[in-house]
Amino acid sequence: MSRSASTTSEPPAGPDADPRAFARAWVESRQAGRGLAPRALAQELRRKGVPDDVARDALDRVSAEDQEAAARALVRRRLRSLQRVDRTTATRRLVGMLGRKGYSTSLAYSVVASELGALDEPEEFE
Repeated sequence: MSRSASTTSEPPAGPDADPRAFARAWVESRQAGRGLAPRALAQELRRKGVPDDVARDALDRVSAEDQEAAARALVRRRLRSLQRVDRTTATRRLVGMLGRKGYSTSLAYSVVASELGALDEPEEFE
């Protein structure tokens, strides 16, 4: 990747110039900036006209750990606005949000349960 592409948040001009560089930059930008999961990123790349094999190569760079970290960050950010709703409503809204971002149901429920559970645990001060 060129230096200029890694320092900007915008992907290269389009998939026609260099589809591999475009796909890599697009995935990095959208995954980091919007927290999109590979499934949603694949749909976006398909709409941009990126060949499936090129998109797969770019999406393979997103690790399971990266996906979970992005999902946790999204949930933590959204939790601030859900402090006044009950746990069931918060769970439904958070899992729905992650689903719309392309995360699997199992990952969404796992992350949401973990983050809501962390809110229930009293903080220990040493």
